[in-house]
Amino acid sequence: MSVDDTGGSGRTVTAARLLDEAERAFLRADFGVVRPLVQRFHSEFGTPDADDATVRYAVLRAALAARVGNWPEAVQRCPDSELDLAATGVVHALAVGTLRRLGEEGGRHDDAGTAALAIVLWAHLLDEDDPGDFRALLTGRRGTPVPDELWEKARGQLLGRITALLQALDVRGGRDALAAWETAWEAERSGPAVIPADVGADGLIPLGHAARHLVGHGRHLVLLEAYTARHPDPSTWIADSPDHRRCADVLARALAQRGQNRVRGGEWSEALADFSTAARLGHTLDAKDQAAVLRAGKNVGRRRNGRGHSPVTRIHGLELAHALLPEDGPQAAELTAELVRQGRKVFDSDPRQSRNRFARALLVSPHAPDARCGLDDHLRADLRRVLDGAQPQETIRPAAVRDLLRRDPDGAPGREWLTRHYVGQAVAAASRGRTSVARTAVRKVIQYSETRSPHSVGLVDDVLVDLLIDASMSSDAESPRAWMEHRVALLSTAAVVAGPARGHVTEQCDAAVLDLAEHLEAEASPSDVIGLFLRDLMRIGVSARFDQTVESAYLRRAATREAEGDFGGAQRDRACAERIGAGLSDQGLLFGPSPRRRSDHDSGQESLF
Repeated sequence: MSVDDTGGSGRTVTAARLLDEAERAFLRADFGVVRPLVQRFHSEFGTPDADDATVRYAVLRAALAARVGNWPEAVQRCPDSELDLAATGVVHALAVGTLRRLGEEGGRHDDAGTAALAIVLWAHLLDEDDPGDFRALLTGRRGTPVPDELWEKARGQLLGRITALLQALDVRGGRDALAAWETAWEAERSGPAVIPADVGADGLIPLGHAARHLVGHGRHLVLLEAYTARHPDPSTWIADSPDHRRCADVLARALAQRGQNRVRGGEWSEALADFSTAARLGHTLDAKDQAAVLRAGKNVGRRRNGRGHSPVTRIHGLELAHALLPEDGPQAAELTAELVRQGRKVFDSDPRQSRNRFARALLVSPHAPDARCGLDDHLRADLRRVLDGAQPQETIRPAAVRDLLRRDPDGAPGREWLTRHYVGQAVAAASRGRTSVARTAVRKVIQYSETRSPHSVGLVDDVLVDLLIDASMSSDAESPRAWMEHRVALLSTAAVVAGPARGHVTEQCDAAVLDLAEHLEAEASPSDVIGLFLRDLMRIGVSARFDQTVESAYLRRAATREAEGDFGGAQRDRACAERIGAGLSDQGLLFGPSPRRRSDHDSGQESLF
């Protein structure tokens, strides 16, 4: 590209010629010439479209900005690649300026953009392949070639000085290895990594890039130390977590490497923890890792003499190893054996932990007889305590007892417990009027307590009646009325089940109803007595005392209703009292027939319903 020279000399000026003149003037430190040339370039050619012109122009603008202390512009303008297209001397001058800026006493040592610019420029100038021809620049300035030995020594010293400066600034700025300028410097020397104009919150390079660099250069311990400082709880390191996704694969590699090292050092628990976390981060164990896990599992929790040291540590370690290698049979067997050993050891001192050990052993090895035996022994002990009254019945599951009896059919405590359990079910069902459910429970009672067949209807009903009578003699009810109500409910069901053949049961039921009626007469309202009467549990004419109690309740309620102005209700109550007193003589039905009339007792009481 060219234009006519406005000076009228007839010569033409090209973009390359202007840049050449500007670079030469810069190297002569003739900045009074450089700036006009750069400005003329911009006014005549604007933004260059050729790669070499773009890079050269950008580096010149960045160098000029840096010279006057405008580091933000220098960072923004300087390219991060293709620096070999620019004049090496200009690049060098800008690079030297960045180090001076970073090394200023009391300066802005947290100037990440300037640090990034220094790293990019010096990594370019000191590249082993010397793409920027820095060595040629030094040769030109010396006037004689730079010997290889001298070049390598000087290059090494300069690399060391830059590294030391960045290390000092990292310490002063409190940056860890993941955010360190030193890490970015090392990464840039291995390949393009730093973009000065795009420095992020993680540091000069992305967090994942920094982590990969550290692991790739054998600094996995440094990575883990820095990452643990940021995230102190490794149990939260999960591959798909937003907090750990960027570094998951690199962390997994670092943990696996540290796990290998710890196995070699005999740190068995720590090694297994590392492999476990690595697996949670997505690491797949290779053959070397699996061998390390097996070795750690074999030794974890033991002294060097091979004897037991820490059962808790050993079980925890074996659990980790089993989770990592679930298909390894010998390791699963060892975990099972250790769980059983410790379950037996604390059988009496810590029953809860002992049960947990045996249960876990069965999960690891479902057919382990010792583990099953341990749980059965615990259940037998529980059964004995329940039968002796030292432990609540509800602490034992019926299914567990039935399973025990399948393995040990002659187990007397189990049979006795199940008998009691089904007795309770039968009584509870009968008290709620669920006779068929109660009969089913009674069959179980007969099954576990006797050798007779539980399928005889007569036998089942006889046993049910006996159970209800026995249950009616005691109760844990909250009040006398509740106990009496419970007693009436049991005996009324027993009377229905027993039928006419066992008349004494009906007599007991009638006695219980009378007791309840008298209690209600003394402690409750007349309506409660009348409500009991209307339940048709005892007919008029069976008990004179009961009839008198009901008659009196109707009369008392009639008086109350009359006092309240309910003359119709009072009249009806007196009519009922009169009929009860007359022994229920033949009259028309007052309220329709009773739905609960007893076929064997037709006293006409239905006329009151």
